[in-house]
Amino acid sequence: MTLACASLLALAACGHSRSGAAGADGIAAEAPKKDFTIGWSIYAGWMPWPYAQESGIVKKWADKYGISIKLVQVNDYVESVNQYTAGKLDGVVATSMDALTIPAAGGKDTTVAIIGDYSDGNDGVVLKNANTIGDIKGRSVNLVELSVSQYLLARGLEKAGLKLSDVKLVNTGDADIVGAFASPTVNAVVTWNPQLSEVKKAAGAKLVFDSHQIPNEILDVMAVSSATLKANPALGKALAGIWYETMAAMHKADATGKAARAQMAHDAGTTPEGYDAQLATTHLYYTAADAIALAKSPDLVTVTDRVRQFAFAKGLFGPAATTVDAIGIAFPGGKTLGDPANVKLRFDPAFMQLAADGKL
Repeated sequence: MTLACASLLALAACGHSRSGAAGADGIAAEAPKKDFTIGWSIYAGWMPWPYAQESGIVKKWADKYGISIKLVQVNDYVESVNQYTAGKLDGVVATSMDALTIPAAGGKDTTVAIIGDYSDGNDGVVLKNANTIGDIKGRSVNLVELSVSQYLLARGLEKAGLKLSDVKLVNTGDADIVGAFASPTVNAVVTWNPQLSEVKKAAGAKLVFDSHQIPNEILDVMAVSSATLKANPALGKALAGIWYETMAAMHKADATGKAARAQMAHDAGTTPEGYDAQLATTHLYYTAADAIALAKSPDLVTVTDRVRQFAFAKGLFGPAATTVDAIGIAFPGGKTLGDPANVKLRFDPAFMQLAADGKL
């Protein structure tokens, strides 16, 4: 899935209203509080969050730490990230690319508190009357520009020995992709599930490249304000507790797991069978240990570097960024990509580690 768009970079500058001077770690000081709001939008890998709220798991963990957590649905995904950037949400589910190009690029220090999944076929390039992605050369391609769809296309073209200049991009809203592909004049689209499953049904349609071929590059995370987490570590602990209890429930092969997934399917507006099909192309990190392994892996640095190089080349760091190193991205163990004096995106496995160690 997952759309990533730096549509309102200017808005990002609004996201610092409650923060004071930064400490030695570069994170601004913020007053502790008790009430938190987390944004979500519909996507297979994010449906565990509303289920957790409906089933009482959110309340259970929030009560344990003496706080209140409200999960709110934002129908437009980009808008949810923009609301987080503007300080209207304390955290949001997003792709790591979006966390970099919207809040981080706008100066809002953001922490990846939980690595949830990566798209393992949920994003794809679909052509009519074609056999391989090489057949896309010279075609107009409908997609959400400056998004992970454009990133996926660029990676597919690269593997085929082609460039983005070999195609013509047609910016198309995610809600309009299926209708556009139904037109006889449109023969190439890039999109994500559930739209992807629909466009593949069109006459003559063939999936020629998907995110299964670039594992961990379209990474879905729980992004939280670094200042908020620093002032309120209970939020990070509660979120980790919520996530991994929900993961354990939905991963069961028994009636409990089936019921949990059925509720997630209902919330996503699909059938249990349709949702299970989407889960099949979503690599969920069901255990904290698996997510931590990725967080500490050199592979995360490698794929994040690919993403930031693409983002900078497309101007998604904003006009003030004159180099790809303008924004610092911190990883476990002290590794940093970009400017270490301007870290605005942090992969911090501390809360996942507490879950793995049974210390929540």
